[in-house]
Amino acid sequence: MQLFYANKIEGNQANFDSNEARHCFQVLRKQIGDPIQFVDGMGGFYEGQIISGNKNGLIATFVEKTDNWHTPAHEVHIAIAPTKSNDRFEWFLEKATEIGIHSITPLKCFNSERRKINIERWEKILKTAMKQSLKSYLPKIAELTDFQQFIKNCPADLNKLIGYCGEDDLPHVKNKIISREGNLIVIGPEGDFSKEEFDLAVANGFMGISLGKSRLRTETAAIYGCMAVALAAE
Repeated sequence: MQLFYANKIEGNQANFDSNEARHCFQVLRKQIGDPIQFVDGMGGFYEGQIISGNKNGLIATFVEKTDNWHTPAHEVHIAIAPTKSNDRFEWFLEKATEIGIHSITPLKCFNSERRKINIERWEKILKTAMKQSLKSYLPKIAELTDFQQFIKNCPADLNKLIGYCGEDDLPHVKNKIISREGNLIVIGPEGDFSKEEFDLAVANGFMGISLGKSRLRTETAAIYGCMAVALAAE
């Protein structure tokens, strides 16, 4: 199955941007009148037909829509300090989308190695991973956010967890996933959170958790958290 992503749907017509159009016409050699399958990034899957377009954009009509198509049975939000290596962080974005993630917030922490991000590139990676893994939900990614601001503004109704290596005997993440919805896991940079950052999080309703006995890289820790929620929902 070759999925496309429609960036705009009105009535029974879907519009696709130039990237999708070029792939459709120049790579896959599709023609006007050919069938097309696509998603809307919000859980909808559509089967339709190309009615017009060129390399700059295309329009399709659809006759059938399936809601909640291949959407995860769980909801997880990962807040994470981006790694110094952009490749490693992009690997996380791809794999987290394949597993099933709801949203991502890049954090600027005391020990952060990266303080500038290219969110447009990351959004493209999320779209590609969504289509390749046959999912219909596009994860949301926020702008780079100051750690303290993020911690203080988190909604109270979330299950708020923060990975931390600076204390022994913290409960394992798998034992603190309480539902399929509203799980937030915060992952720090390679140098971990400072003690002040961890204490601030606890004071604002976060629970410190362990991600096992191994020392994990930032992106691996985030994937570990995603998998813990996904497995708890099965």
